Amino acid sequence: MKKIIISIFIASILTGCILNKVTGRKQLSLVPESELQVMAVSQYSTFLSENKVLNPRNNKSAAMVDQVGARISNAITQYYNSQGKKSVTEGYKWEFNTIESKEANAWCMPGGKVVVYTGLLSITQNETALAIVVGHEIAHAIAKHGSERMSQGMMQQLGGMALEVALSQKPQDTQNLFMQAYGIGSTVGAVLPWSRQQETEADQYGLIFAAMAGYDPREAIPFWQRMSNAGGAKPPEFLSTHPSDETRMRKLNQFMPEAMKYYKQGN
Repeated sequence: MKKIIISIFIASILTGCILNKVTGRKQLSLVPESELQVMAVSQYSTFLSENKVLNPRNNKSAAMVDQVGARISNAITQYYNSQGKKSVTEGYKWEFNTIESKEANAWCMPGGKVVVYTGLLSITQNETALAIVVGHEIAHAIAKHGSERMSQGMMQQLGGMALEVALSQKPQDTQNLFMQAYGIGSTVGAVLPWSRQQETEADQYGLIFAAMAGYDPREAIPFWQRMSNAGGAKPPEFLSTHPSDETRMRKLNQFMPEAMKYYKQGN
């Protein structure tokens, strides 16, 4: 019996691996993107209703977030459409909201549901640095890192059951897993950490996405240095799942020439 269970477990992993059209690597995907997007709409609405959302019509910070979001999302959509990869952003209905909070954080749910916390803006300090962050978070979603983490969590915590079954049998556990997978909120338990590979991919493609939108990717270096120094001994919540160290700076510099090609094309 034990061998049968192990065989089923291994088979589910193998059949659940797909080739990511953005990164080109295989990743575990037990949850359909369309189902995650439906779940995101509900969770996003709930989150916004429980927090103070700033109106871009009368708040400069919110207006800047909207502008950055529009430029990056348009650039991404146009790029992948031109590459014959419309499925990368299939089902995406972009939303960008700014919430009043001292927390230095930002995230993107499946389907392009983005939130930026005002506490982050004192560290970004300018629109270009904000674009670096937004590009980074969108890259996590576009590369389906949250889906990958949720799939891993469902294998470990929920026995690999289908999302529909998990929602019906263990709704609270499934919702908590979703919130953890995307780093949302602070009351749902420990956030599932991004892997080094996922974080590197988000840095790489985040630079490219910002550059596509006409933002200078070189701003990433001073921004991440400011982020690393913020908070003294206790780094911002944003860094709890986003390690900032010499390795990150070295890799950012390695990615810079490629990102600069996209930046120069649009300028």
